[in-house]
Amino acid sequence: MSQPLSERLSAGYRRFRAGRYNDERVRYDELAREGQKPRTMIVACSDSRSAPETIFDAGPGELFVLRNVAALVPLYAPDAKSHGASAALEFAVHGLGVTSIVVMGHGRCGGVAAAIDSASPLTDSDFIGAWVADLVTLDQRTPAAAASSPEERQRLIEHLSVQQSLEHLRTFPWIAERERAGSLTLHGAWFDISLGELHALAGNEWLPQPYDQAG
Repeated sequence: MSQPLSERLSAGYRRFRAGRYNDERVRYDELAREGQKPRTMIVACSDSRSAPETIFDAGPGELFVLRNVAALVPLYAPDAKSHGASAALEFAVHGLGVTSIVVMGHGRCGGVAAAIDSASPLTDSDFIGAWVADLVTLDQRTPAAAASSPEERQRLIEHLSVQQSLEHLRTFPWIAERERAGSLTLHGAWFDISLGELHALAGNEWLPQPYDQAG
């Protein structure tokens, strides 16, 4: 039997109704009548510390967000199985006509940590092990000398994971076609939880400065 919401969530909802919803009631009514028309899709981690709507200070209807463990994009693999991430991408591109997709990784990612730690019980679980298998391979083929400490190693794999997900996006034919035509752009970003900094991927290089200090 389903239980009532916790008092913490109930109180949060009441604050939302009295605050943000009341302030943006016209916008919510417009979204209800006309539907959503976000121009940007964010692929982000499920981690509770890296919410895209908060990081980008987005209002209702601005972002179409896909969140999963480690912000991963799988390879294009059309078959009869269920593909939650791929279905969200298809809906964003075909149904909503988004013009940009941002893959946003983050620091201290638990999914990445599980993938690079062979002793982690999560890699031998019902679902997570299979989900992060590509990250395990990514870690295995990255030279040990590429990082000087465990912390630097994890950050490197977090960065490489974003780049790999962008490569995977291009295996979806309808994404690759739109990128070539210039109607869809792909972007990589990485959020540092402890510093609140967002770093950008430019080509195959990560910019040394966060967005708010670049230029």
